[in-house]
Amino acid sequence: MVERLVLDNGIRIVAERMTGVKSVSIGLWVNIGSRDETAEEHGLSHFLEHMFFKGTRRRSAKEIARKIDALGGELNAFTSRETTTFYAKVLDDHLPHAVDILSDNFHRSVFDPREIAKEKEVVIEEIKMVEDDPEDLVHEMHLAEVWRKNPLGRPILGTRETVSGITRSKILKFLARTYDPKQIVIAVAGHFKTSALMTLLGGAFEKYRADATAVTPRDAPEIHPHVQVKRRKLEQVHLCVSLPGLSDTDPNRYALAVLNTILGGSVSSRLFQEVRERHGMAYSIYSSLSSYQGGGLVTLYAATRAQNTHKVLDLILKALRGIKENGIDTIELEEAKNHIKGSMMLGMESTSSRMGRLAKNEIRFGRDFSLSSVLRQIDKVQKRHVHHLADRFFDLRLLSLTAIGNIDASDLPDTLAVSN
Repeated sequence: MVERLVLDNGIRIVAERMTGVKSVSIGLWVNIGSRDETAEEHGLSHFLEHMFFKGTRRRSAKEIARKIDALGGELNAFTSRETTTFYAKVLDDHLPHAVDILSDNFHRSVFDPREIAKEKEVVIEEIKMVEDDPEDLVHEMHLAEVWRKNPLGRPILGTRETVSGITRSKILKFLARTYDPKQIVIAVAGHFKTSALMTLLGGAFEKYRADATAVTPRDAPEIHPHVQVKRRKLEQVHLCVSLPGLSDTDPNRYALAVLNTILGGSVSSRLFQEVRERHGMAYSIYSSLSSYQGGGLVTLYAATRAQNTHKVLDLILKALRGIKENGIDTIELEEAKNHIKGSMMLGMESTSSRMGRLAKNEIRFGRDFSLSSVLRQIDKVQKRHVHHLADRFFDLRLLSLTAIGNIDASDLPDTLAVSN
């Protein structure tokens, strides 16, 4: 059973007690990410993720690290395009210590200019890592073109220039503008006593106030179909192909998950079997979904030798056309649904996964969905639902492609034209 409490300041708490485990995961989720930044603030959400661990009025950065290590726990954070999350996973006996550390970081971080200067160098090294990883880079370049008029198209990390320009003043102004208590969800999953937990969290977070926030409304992203080729001296050509998808609350999201699983979301998928198993032309090939407020994408990735680029793209286009024109068969449908349900149920055994699921449901829908209700929705997906989405989205006029590697535009299939 999921317990829900709204503190006087608007912070929402959602908690699910799990029997048979000794751990507990707690996450402070802020419904603010890179898409909520202005151009001048680009990279601040991610930078804040780092700075909340760099010292408070009570503890130095080293003391924070030593404290969580002494508990045998995990303390970390991550930033996405729509959320920033700070979380801890500890044994149940250590939950009060985890809450103390998270609340101390959140309320009392000092943002020391000396730490800011050091962390800017750390984040710039992180940016360089992405630039040196062709798989990461091709996705970043691709999104920059697909959503080039929307903040969703900007890299989460920022750029070397924007990160270099971060100051303590900019951090404090961004926090004051965006970190509204009503944008915060605290999610907990694992072994705990509910009444004690709510008292603990209320005491730690109910005094937080932010009376001058002005969060910018999120504009629905407009997709810009394109084809771009960036010549680089690499051992492989890295391909990123996308088509329109659905927003994170669209009622057809279960059917799209089935479609993605059949296309390239599993080792038995059409793309994996055709490109890797049958033709041996790629080690890594997959499809994935990205869903946001107002829109989303179906994205395919493959890495192959330059001389195989044309053939791999042909096979990708053939797979898209095949599903669009002929739909899917009953065996594929049932196997895909079973794959999704199995993955979901296995994830429910993890306190971290459950914690994340609780938070996302609260942020997106303002309520929880039981596992049984979600499984029923997946079971309701029929072949016609999947075919309808393929017919709607698998249109080559809506396709975008980014390719990085030792190739030219002439290496692409004739059905694809290079944009400027």
